Amino acid sequence: MIVDGFFVAGTVVCLVSTLLCIGAAVIRQPPNDVTILAVAAVELFLLVYLVAGIVRQAGGEPVTGEVWEFWGYLLTALLIPVGAFWWAILERSRWSNLVLGAVGITIFVMLYRMEQIWDGAMPA
Repeated sequence: MIVDGFFVAGTVVCLVSTLLCIGAAVIRQPPNDVTILAVAAVELFLLVYLVAGIVRQAGGEPVTGEVWEFWGYLLTALLIPVGAFWWAILERSRWSNLVLGAVGITIFVMLYRMEQIWDGAMPA
């Protein structure tokens, strides 16, 4: 698999978000500005990734795998941080931080798969 800058940046953002949210859950903190903003950073990255994907594809760089699958993953990934945010706002317990932490892990897996689809690498 070819690794591009977006995948590396996404990995870092997801890792930091996951560590902050799980760390807050371990020390028994309810969701706070730090954990909410960490998940917001993941969402912001995904919005940038969306725009970059549109620009890359419009510029002639083809998606090697199924185009509908790539865009399906990306649009689904955009919904996950929003759902976790609402969960954390409505359920203000330390367990909500684990839900917020799961966002980073889930988005990382989806980014990995999107990179496989874009570059045409076969899943292992």
